[in-house]
Amino acid sequence: MRKLTFAVAVLASLGGAAVATSASAAPGAPMGVAAPETITTVGMHDRMERRMMRRHMERKMMRRHMERRMMHRHMMQRHMHRM
Repeated sequence: MRKLTFAVAVLASLGGAAVATSASAAPGAPMGVAAPETITTVGMHDRMERRMMRRHMERKMMRRHMERRMMHRHMMQRHMHRM
């Protein structure tokens, strides 16, 4: 039974490789691997993107600050109940 399952798996994988056409993910020629140079993007942000990133970081830092503060308050409250 184990050999039969292995044989079916091998045939299925070989059959899938034989059916692959030009629409597959693998390029047909080695030159197809390199990306064209015209698609490169500039790493600069405009004013709105910088503002959005700054606000995002501020919110992230505020959330971290509030989580640490609440954790500290919780630990202090547990400590006070022990006494």
